[in-house]
Amino acid sequence: MPEENILKAFNSWVDGLSPEKARISVFNHVRDIPYYLVPQIEDPLAWAESILHTSKASCSPKHYLLGFLFSRMGIPLDYATYPFKWGEQLIKYPEKIRKLAEASPIGYHVACKAKIEEKWVLIDATWDSALKKSGFPVNDNWDGISNTMNSVVPIEEVIHSSLQHRLDYVKEKKKLFSEEERATYAEFIKEFNLWLESLRRQ
Repeated sequence: MPEENILKAFNSWVDGLSPEKARISVFNHVRDIPYYLVPQIEDPLAWAESILHTSKASCSPKHYLLGFLFSRMGIPLDYATYPFKWGEQLIKYPEKIRKLAEASPIGYHVACKAKIEEKWVLIDATWDSALKKSGFPVNDNWDGISNTMNSVVPIEEVIHSSLQHRLDYVKEKKKLFSEEERATYAEFIKEFNLWLESLRRQ
C-alpha cells in the first residue's frame, strides 16, 4: 500500500515531462513538504508514504521518498549522512531555542547522492520554500543536474552502500545518547516545531 500511494503521487508529478523536468518536479514537490522534526516510523517506505498525508517531514522521510522516486526513474542513488551540531547551524534561532540547540546531541542529517549525466551530485530537499524568507538555506531553482547546497554545516560525510546501512548507522549512533541528551533534544524538537509554525504564519 505505501508503494502504491507513493507511485500515484509520483505519476501526477511527472506526467508528460521530459526526464530532466521530471527530476526537477519530483525534487520541488518533496522539498516543499513542510519541514518539521517528526517521530520515526520503523519502515522507511511507510515513513516516506506517511508524509504525503501529514504534510510534515524531517530530512529522513523526505530523502527516503526522494530516493525511492529517483530510483524508479532509473537514477543510480546512494544515501549520505552528515553528522552536525544543531548549535552551529546558520539558523537565526530565538534565544531559548538556541540554548536548546547548543545542548542537543549531534544530529544525523541525510541527503541523496544521485548519478546524473555521469556525475554524482548532492540532492538535498530538506528546507521547504516557505522558510526561505526566514533565512533558511532553501534549495530553490534546482536545475536538475547540479549539486544543491547541503542544508546543514556538516562535521563529515558518510556514504552508505544501502538504505539499510544508513538506518543501522543512525540507530547505533543514537544508542550513545545520554538520558540528559535525549530529554534536551525532545524539548528542542517541541520548541523548534512550534517556532517553524510561527514562521509560516508570518
